[in-house]
This record gives sequence, structure tokens and C-alpha cells, in this order.
Amino acid sequence: MADVPVLAPAQEPAPSGKGKKLIILIAVAVLVLVGGGVGAWFAFGSASGKKAAAARHPPLAPPQYVALDPPFVVNFENDQQVRFLQVTAQLMSRDLSTIELLKANDPVVRNDLLLLFGGQKYSVISTREGKEQLRTQTLAAVRKVVAGAGGKPERVEAVYFTSFVMQ
Repeated sequence: MADVPVLAPAQEPAPSGKGKKLIILIAVAVLVLVGGGVGAWFAFGSASGKKAAAARHPPLAPPQYVALDPPFVVNFENDQQVRFLQVTAQLMSRDLSTIELLKANDPVVRNDLLLLFGGQKYSVISTREGKEQLRTQTLAAVRKVVAGAGGKPERVEAVYFTSFVMQ
């Protein structure tokens, strides 16, 4: 038999320089498209999520304060001794209509607070706990006035004593 040349299995030709460039170009294009899609999702998807959250929980308005001037001065008895209390207070709300309602009803608020402050016992309000209790009672009295005037009492968020002098 004659020697028959054995052929090596066929090999695929190595990609040419143009083929490599095409693969790299396609890979870069895919990465750019994916990156752009992810960026758009974060930019626009997050914004709509924030808008939906804002609709459920509107941002709080800044606090507004109403100073109850002049300071309250009341006298009360303590073991047969006359004592004096001077209190300066401010009311806080984030609702402008409540602020206006408080200003319009200042005489009623002052009257009710004068009666409240005058009925205190020296031994109670001389303690920190007693002052906090008085602050809570003051907030309740102010909210009662707001409710009586047709407002929303829960919109009066806090009462702050800015001066508290006992003698």
C-alpha cells in the first residue's frame, strides 16, 4: 500500500484583527447600554419612589413660635406664706392657621393659664417633675382653647417655659 498522507484535523482559522475589534466593540456597547439602563433606573425610578413617599408623608414645615408676652405673674400660698411665680412661655406649631388662631385668642389663652398657674403648690412646682407636669397641663389648657375656637388642638405641638422664677 502506498503511503497515504494523513491530514491533520481541520483547525479553525484564528480570528483576524478585525474580528477581535468587533467582539470588543460589541462588549463595550453592551456595557454602555446596561450602565445607561441602570443609571436611568436609579435616576428616574428612585425619583418616583421619593415622590410617592412624599405623598404619603409630606415634609414637616419649620416650627413657628408664639411668645406669650408679657410674662405671667401669679401669687399662691405656701404654708401661710405668699409666694410669687413668674413664667414666660412660648407655644410651638408648624401650622400657620393654628399660629394665627393662637394669636387671635391670646386673651383666652392668657386667662386660662393665669388660673392654672395660680392654682399650683410651691412644693410641687419647685421640682423638675412638677415643672414638667405643669408644662403638660399648660399644653392641655392651650389645646382646649384651640379646640373651642374651632381649630385643630393636636397642631399645637409643644409649650416651652423660657423663664420660670419662683419667690
